[in-house]
Amino acid sequence: MEQNGALIGQEVETGENQNSMETLLENSLNLEFPTQGEIRKGVIATLRENEILVSIGTKSEGVISGRELEQIPSEEREAFKVGQEIPVYVIAPEDQNGNVVLSYVRAREEKDWDLVESLLESNQTFESKIVGYNKGGLIVPIGGLRGFVPASQISLLRRPGSGENPEQRYAKMVGEPMTVRVIEVDRSRRRLILSERMALQETRETLKDRLIDGLSEGDVRKGRVTSLADFGAFVNIDGADGLVHLSEISWERIQHPNEVLKVGDEVQVKVISVDRERKRIGLSIRQLQQDPWLKRVGDLKEGMLVEGVITHLTKFGAFARIGEDLEGLIHVSELSDQRISHPKEVVKEGDVVALRIIKIDPERRRIGLSRRKVDSPAYADLDWKMALADEVGSAQPKDEAAPEESAEESSAEA
Repeated sequence: MEQNGALIGQEVETGENQNSMETLLENSLNLEFPTQGEIRKGVIATLRENEILVSIGTKSEGVISGRELEQIPSEEREAFKVGQEIPVYVIAPEDQNGNVVLSYVRAREEKDWDLVESLLESNQTFESKIVGYNKGGLIVPIGGLRGFVPASQISLLRRPGSGENPEQRYAKMVGEPMTVRVIEVDRSRRRLILSERMALQETRETLKDRLIDGLSEGDVRKGRVTSLADFGAFVNIDGADGLVHLSEISWERIQHPNEVLKVGDEVQVKVISVDRERKRIGLSIRQLQQDPWLKRVGDLKEGMLVEGVITHLTKFGAFARIGEDLEGLIHVSELSDQRISHPKEVVKEGDVVALRIIKIDPERRRIGLSRRKVDSPAYADLDWKMALADEVGSAQPKDEAAPEESAEESSAEA
């Protein structure tokens, strides 16, 4: 009986050992052995001056030491605590001591590379800060990576002021915020190229959509000149650019916008067209200013007699200068009572002639003149009234108003 009991005890013990071995074997099979280049989540197990032990679910703890430990920024390392979860990069699955060699900085960098690649693919913008510069551009970080913004990709609004070279201007920018877009990523060469101009363009398009929805023709806005071209000036209003065509910059004839504007000027503009489909905004500066032509013709009236100098001839008529800086057209039909085929038959350039104003067109800024109607009986009554008004006006002291009188009284005095 004793022998039988001993045998039964041995069988039970053997069975328990077998179960524990099977459990141990099963647990070991469930372990995910690390591979080189893998990124894992680990938990800090021990913090020492010369190493950090990290549990990553293997039979032994991984270690961050030597150069990999020195690369961790001091403020981050001081903030580490036992039990804290951190990402780690597997440099080697096993060293000579059987430890898994890990890197915290490499893991964080790999995650940053994943981030910039996703930003490149999605064309999303990223908010960062300028941390440095060199001769070619600015240094802007994304996570732990140092991105480079070439000079050609920096916003025109950051261009150097007068007397500054680019490097002097860049030095003043350090610490300023910057919105960028990723335009090139090369992990193998650790190359990350960013663009502020492309990021702002994307933002500007978004702003323009919102602005166009709320714009109406006739609106008056304040804006800033952002660039000049041969055909006009671009003015930024509320974050989006509109075009002031060359013909809408000034009432005076100009050859280039830089004759009256420069980049950075603050101007009042009137919205004259909104093309929502093509996302274009037409603006005008001159329509908010008094037309000097109207002021110059303020003393002129249709039917008045004036003296003019023939300036040049065309098949359809002759142009004559009246006053200092006004010009009118004498149509060929208004040059003579006789039928003529060309103005040169009756006038030549430089001739001083008496003319009658027969039309003033403020919309087209044109004055119609006539030579043949100077002595027209149809204007006799008007000429008499104008002559009388001039005579009465010249007789009155300049600081006194002419007394009112009826047409009958004027006629009786005459």
